[in-house]
Amino acid sequence: MDDKQPPSVTLKQINAYQFDLHFADDRPTILTDEPPPLGEGAGPSPSHLLLAAVGNCMSSSLYFALSKFKLDPKGLTTTATGEIGRNEAGRLRVLSITVDIRMGAAAEGMERLDRVLMQFEQFCTVGESVRQGIPVTVSVFDGAGQKLK
Repeated sequence: MDDKQPPSVTLKQINAYQFDLHFADDRPTILTDEPPPLGEGAGPSPSHLLLAAVGNCMSSSLYFALSKFKLDPKGLTTTATGEIGRNEAGRLRVLSITVDIRMGAAAEGMERLDRVLMQFEQFCTVGESVRQGIPVTVSVFDGAGQKLK
């Protein structure tokens, strides 16, 4: 991303609830759609995109923090899950987001991992921004399935 230009996405309506998302001229577009009964479910919904953004940012922040200490997670697999429900006014909202990040490597022998786990979320621009209005819970597991955070 060019730091001189603010992030920008252009949405072009294709049909009803379907939109093509254009990020830049040289990047592929993404078709989004609402699930039935509103849309056809032909692509990710806005809720899916929100979860992807938070999960991706948290994963990138963890990887960045690990790599600063020359720690290799041996791949990260992240699942972001949203709780959708009605607010006090009866409108559907994302009520909370849970992010589970799984490293391929075992935690044993990873020096300074405790420091990484205490700090990495603070570097996630998207997750920390979303967290201002939606509770976001992050867990980290190592390659042996041990919960580290």
